[in-house]
Amino acid sequence: MSEQSTPVDISGVMTLADITRLHADERPDAVALSFEGRQTRFVEFHRRTNQVARALQAAGVSDGSRIAYLGKNSDRYFEALFGAAKIGAVMVPVGWRLAPAEAAAILKDAEALVVFVTPDALEQAGAAAAETDVRRIFIAIDGAEIDGAEAYEQWISRHLAEDLDVRMTGDAVLLQMYTSGTTGNPKGVMLTHGNILGKQRDAARAHMDWHVWTPSDVGLVAMPVGHVGGSLWGIVGLLYGAMGLVAREFDPHRVLDYIEQDGASKIFMVPAALQIVVRQPRSRQVDYGRLRHILYGASPMPADLLRECLEVFGCGFCQQYGMTETAGAIVYLPPDDHDPHHPERMRAAGIPMPGVELKIVDHAGQAVSPGVIGEVLTRSASNMAGYWHMPDATAAAMDADGWLRTGDAGYVDAEGYLFIHDRVKDMIISGAENIYPAEVENAIYGHPDVAEVAVIGVPDEKWGEAVKALIVPKAGASCDADAVLAFARTRIAAFKLPKSVDFVEALPRNAAGKVLRRELRAPFWAGRERNVN
Repeated sequence: MSEQSTPVDISGVMTLADITRLHADERPDAVALSFEGRQTRFVEFHRRTNQVARALQAAGVSDGSRIAYLGKNSDRYFEALFGAAKIGAVMVPVGWRLAPAEAAAILKDAEALVVFVTPDALEQAGAAAAETDVRRIFIAIDGAEIDGAEAYEQWISRHLAEDLDVRMTGDAVLLQMYTSGTTGNPKGVMLTHGNILGKQRDAARAHMDWHVWTPSDVGLVAMPVGHVGGSLWGIVGLLYGAMGLVAREFDPHRVLDYIEQDGASKIFMVPAALQIVVRQPRSRQVDYGRLRHILYGASPMPADLLRECLEVFGCGFCQQYGMTETAGAIVYLPPDDHDPHHPERMRAAGIPMPGVELKIVDHAGQAVSPGVIGEVLTRSASNMAGYWHMPDATAAAMDADGWLRTGDAGYVDAEGYLFIHDRVKDMIISGAENIYPAEVENAIYGHPDVAEVAVIGVPDEKWGEAVKALIVPKAGASCDADAVLAFARTRIAAFKLPKSVDFVEALPRNAAGKVLRRELRAPFWAGRERNVN
């Protein structure tokens, strides 16, 4: 077995700084990151992150200070992240799709001292800069034009590239990721080096084929770094000495290019993005010989879409279930369970990752039996350090024994597989029956004229709440509500069927691809004191 195809020993990697030192020493000339024709070798990555660390220190950033990144994906994001990690600073990546006021609010809450900005987020940066009561240093990446900002290359060039004598522990906070805010104001989730790297060490010891990375792999970072999936996927590739192809943003045409022309072998993508890629006419002509695994998560994958992807891509698929508060995946559905001949297993979220515990509890917090639906709780070393400056919210989410409430409703079967029904808050109660939107959506999705569907509960004078479906028809299709309901009736019980159907051009989603149900529900619940009926 060649060195390039042998997995890297990561047992001694405790912090991000260890990653750069390991690969600068063992594979200095291998490409660490590739971004729009710009390639950075591991030895350069190590030296440049040292320069970032020293530049941050000169700017007054120290252990525990927050810095931020505002913009689309870039290789420079990972330089800034790893450089900050070398001095104990905490990176706050901010989604570029946020409204300027939203982005400014996050930067203010995080108390970010230095903000890296790409050309794609100038309005958001302007809103943050307008807060004259806060002193911030703006660093312009890739030619961003911001009044008073220094160019990134010029900023780091003034500092030495030698390693720093700062040793961090795995307990140090590394990332502060803000939740989407679907249940209120965004919360800053604090993730440590140990949260992120500990699960990788556990998984490496388990020798799961889908999880194995080698230096010959090429990982595609196409999901936004402002979300846990994008940032962590980039970190994982670097951890194992693989090359990271960093896409500025998701582009279905470029995804196919990355696979065919750049040899992408491992990809993480949300189902909504996979749907767009697989529906490209060219997707049937691409050579997927180098593609080994596609990992997907962040939202459920409808069974019919999953079958289509399995047929087209022809590689191993692995579902990932987790959340920002668990540093990503805590449950996985391995490739062997992606068998169209056994569709019941394909509905599962999967089994716990090594070192992860799960339990299902009822409304009183008592554990329930296999097959009984309740809230999913999890405990592992991946659970967050807490919410930034929100001790009450932290205590509400995680108890003294380390059990974290996921807010998801589901059950575990007799074989230990977790099945998710939906978010607890999205459950619909109609005529005293509990209805979970995901189940209804899966029943509707397979209709040949349906491209996308979201199900919500709306007020109903007779039943309390009624099920409503919002459907995006496929291009050129003549979608008929009665036909869709008749189709769904063959898949689910009659009481779960939508009482009404609206056809829409698109579903609102956040940058991670999740449907914004609260936005869909809002018009129907306007003027009411409660969002339950």
